[in-house]
Amino acid sequence: MTNARNRGRSGRIDVVGGSRASVEANLYSVLASGFPADRSGCCIETLDGLYYTWDDIDRASAKLANLLADLRLPAGARVAVQVEKSPEALLLYLATLRAGYVYLPLNTAYQQSEIDYFIGNAEPSLVVCSPASLAWIAPIAARHKVAHVMTLGEDRSGTLLAAAAGMSDRFRTVARRPDDLAAILYTSGTTGRSKGAMLSHDNLGSNARVLHQYWRWRRGDVLLHALPIFHVHGLFVASHGALLNGSKMIWLPRFDAAAVIRHLPRASVFMGVPTMYVRLLDDPAFDGNACRNMRLFVSGSAPLLPDTFRQFESRTGMRILERYGMSETVMLTSNPYDGNRMPGTVGLPLPGVDARVVDDSGRECASGGIGAIQVRGPNVFSGYWRMPEKTREEFTADGYFKTGDMGKWDANGYLSIVGRGKDLIITGGYNVYPKEIESYIDELPEVFESAVIGVPHRDFGEAVTAVVVAKPGLRIDEAGIVAALKGRIASFKVPKRVHVVDELPRNQMGKVQKNLLRERFGG
Repeated sequence: MTNARNRGRSGRIDVVGGSRASVEANLYSVLASGFPADRSGCCIETLDGLYYTWDDIDRASAKLANLLADLRLPAGARVAVQVEKSPEALLLYLATLRAGYVYLPLNTAYQQSEIDYFIGNAEPSLVVCSPASLAWIAPIAARHKVAHVMTLGEDRSGTLLAAAAGMSDRFRTVARRPDDLAAILYTSGTTGRSKGAMLSHDNLGSNARVLHQYWRWRRGDVLLHALPIFHVHGLFVASHGALLNGSKMIWLPRFDAAAVIRHLPRASVFMGVPTMYVRLLDDPAFDGNACRNMRLFVSGSAPLLPDTFRQFESRTGMRILERYGMSETVMLTSNPYDGNRMPGTVGLPLPGVDARVVDDSGRECASGGIGAIQVRGPNVFSGYWRMPEKTREEFTADGYFKTGDMGKWDANGYLSIVGRGKDLIITGGYNVYPKEIESYIDELPEVFESAVIGVPHRDFGEAVTAVVVAKPGLRIDEAGIVAALKGRIASFKVPKRVHVVDELPRNQMGKVQKNLLRERFGG
């Protein structure tokens, strides 16, 4: 590892790559290389007693890939998916990779205005939604001239599986180049307009291989999967890890503390967001005995409070491994598997990743100095979908991506995230950008202006909080603001509290001083 004062922190290794198209470069082939030789074993076990063997995974994803090929989608077609978590949803993702198309996962909490933007911007050739959402998604898809709309229910209902039933269960994975696009993940921006982060087969494959080694995946590991799969953590980190290792997944449709505690004794790996660990600690049944066969708990997607880390260790005798990643980069840093896991830090740069902390002049900060975090490596995305100017703005001349996060190194080379230069709020593992929420609040007839901030919250890491100013002569009701926002935006974006003030604090340039609002309302 090099010195942060002059060259940044690096875990660089040689990464094999190339520009020639090959089946082996397809991310599906990378993951399938870890499938066990005996395909009759269990890959996914569900709570309702279903067992999907490794052979089932290969054959079912082949049927879906054949369906996609039969639709004769154009080269590089996007497949937009907003469905509840199910093994079949994971199979659709794998099939999209196998067929050489681009997967576009969408949060199930997104509402009509959000979905309208994503479909309009990404221009998918196929939209797959839950049967219950078809009535409102179909008109949006029609307005944007989407060629195909299908449904997939968490109970294996819908038109997608019906159409795939008659397809062949053999499919030759399509050759891809390492830098070909595999997925687009939308992440909001400070302007309120979401940006599509373009991730290649090699971005995702290289990161999966690194994490496989770094977190010491081993034969016999069982992953208890309780995360959503429209998100980096659940789809790329957790699922990729288990698939590449040939590990069984115990598949929970959603996080439930009692269900997690019940199934933990049969698992060895669990990945969650801080909210999940807080909820587990709130349950008296969660103790060292429940964790007796566990070897790894991973936390990410939001800051883990040091107090939660210490309570967890006291209760179970185990230390949570906290890591740091983004939609644009997958995983960047991690506390070590072997070695000291430091509460309040996100660890060391992963092998292959260069990370640096720079001041306003672009000079690297010494240990303890706070600055902007910049990164580069094979896992870092190529840019934002159809936003070349924004892409250029977010990369330095020497190829580092500007994460927008503020951080510092300690004397041992561990990175701590101290803030977010782009005002990003992470609540319960989900990203919320204040400008987007402010735009909805400011449309309300009684509101003159608003500011949205994140304040510390035990369960969610940060709670979305709105500070609003009423128009002269009008009254603002907190419950009314919350009710007006529900149904228009995802529930995790709706403010937990709304505070009414006479005016927003501003500096001499007229910019709202959100730091003062956080000080006032963050207690």
